[in-house]
Amino acid sequence: MKNKPWLIFALVTTVFWGVWGALIEIPEKAGFPATLGYSVWALTMLIPAYVVLKKINWKIEFDKRAVWLGSLIGFTGAGGQLILFQALRTGPAYLVFPFISLSPVITILLSIIFLKERASKRGWIGIITALIAIPLLSYQPPNDGNSSGFMWIILALLVFLAWGFQAFVMKFANKTMKGESIFFYMTITGIILIPFAVMMTDFSQPINWGWDGPVFTAGIQLLNAIGALTLVFAFRYGKAIIVSPLVNAVAPIITVILSLIIYSVIPHPIIIAGIVLAVFSVFLLAVEGEDGNEETNEVNSGIENG
Repeated sequence: MKNKPWLIFALVTTVFWGVWGALIEIPEKAGFPATLGYSVWALTMLIPAYVVLKKINWKIEFDKRAVWLGSLIGFTGAGGQLILFQALRTGPAYLVFPFISLSPVITILLSIIFLKERASKRGWIGIITALIAIPLLSYQPPNDGNSSGFMWIILALLVFLAWGFQAFVMKFANKTMKGESIFFYMTITGIILIPFAVMMTDFSQPINWGWDGPVFTAGIQLLNAIGALTLVFAFRYGKAIIVSPLVNAVAPIITVILSLIIYSVIPHPIIIAGIVLAVFSVFLLAVEGEDGNEETNEVNSGIENG
């Protein structure tokens, strides 16, 4: 673990996102819309941003390359979340979530082609197993909800492409930028998109403005924000083809386990199958990346030269 900082950061992300996934339903069911939850999340990003930026004495990179890459990462991530809201309004969640959960496929393909990343045979088995497990873990039983045509397919495809591309750019940017600067731009772009989230909110419905609404949401979304920060550093020190499927496979396991404890919900057999495959992939991916020190040195060298 000492020689694999990428793994430490990736595991922190999975834990925080796993807990976040299990708790985020509580304020939504209590009457605080997910769109306003996005707005709260964007503001909570300021907390970890303040901590890491203070650590580097506010030496944020403002050159054109940094602004472009940082903004691209932020807008594809936060913008994808807003598009997801609309996709879920027009399409069935049991199809939307498994679809977008495969976004690591885009990350892996782009990283192989443009970053020349490679993995051992063991690592590839872990990657493929994770990609199979991820949509299984995202499975939701069909309900009687109606879908509006095929627009949701286009929207889900946009989210799929945006999040897969975001992870790739995050790794690419980490070769020449400080992780702290990347997170700064992620924070700013997330806040910029708050008005769009507010406009998507249905204010004709009663909204819970009590402590179990925005206040409780802030506590939960802070987990999401910290997870986003540690993800940046996971990509900084690790290979995108390893980090992306690992995070996307492990976080849902934690969510399912906590949901079982909190809500006493027995997972669907398909989800249980996904858990088994994910655990197997986690073992393989965790022991992969023995060249982590080489990756770290390459990143640090790039930052110093930049």
